[in-house]
Amino acid sequence: MSLRAWVKRREHPMARLAFAAAKALRGARMPVIRPLHRALYALHKGVGGAWANATRILWWTPMFLSRVENAAPGLYLEGGMPLVMGPLTIRLGRDVRLSGATTLTGRTASAAPLLEVGSNVDIGWQTTIAVGTRVELGDNVRLAGRCFLAGYPGHPLEAERRAQGQPCDADQIGDIILEDDVWLATGVTVLAGVRIGRGTVVGAGSVVTRDLPAGVIAAGCPARVIREIGR
Repeated sequence: MSLRAWVKRREHPMARLAFAAAKALRGARMPVIRPLHRALYALHKGVGGAWANATRILWWTPMFLSRVENAAPGLYLEGGMPLVMGPLTIRLGRDVRLSGATTLTGRTASAAPLLEVGSNVDIGWQTTIAVGTRVELGDNVRLAGRCFLAGYPGHPLEAERRAQGQPCDADQIGDIILEDDVWLATGVTVLAGVRIGRGTVVGAGSVVTRDLPAGVIAAGCPARVIREIGR
């Protein structure tokens, strides 16, 4: 580290020479031979895609389906296998597309937490669905990346009980219902006990703390109705 600092200070001619050499080396690159490197790029993408499809079909999908109650025809896992935690019952409709960088959890202290997903549903990258009692996604629902459906908080409000590792209380949990055709943009959080009406769109980064009607655009923290869709 002292040698690195000596070079970075460039107070000595040798240090300046070493710094220039390191900078030149860091920026060095092979000349691009476009036909050759385009062919190599296509080969790289083809091999990588074939490997990803093989692992998805032969490895990730059957393992994940062992945690799903029904056949879930047309299930497509993108980029690996979602993390499933807790005593969660999962039911998936037809043609669900689910990012591998997704977390699905069920509250341990609940009797039978249920995640029910309709058909033609997209669940995006780094989304977390925490099921306190029930989370239901209707048909054609779209969840963009980094959404959080918080059906339970995981901890009680009292600091002493949190320190003891006790679970959250029953009055802190609730169902989350997203009716058909709902679209949550990137980074939306939906709290426990919320129902979002059919076709409603929620803007990026919003926090939904109460029910939203059907057919509106909502945004904000807390989310509020901006206008009806089509007006």
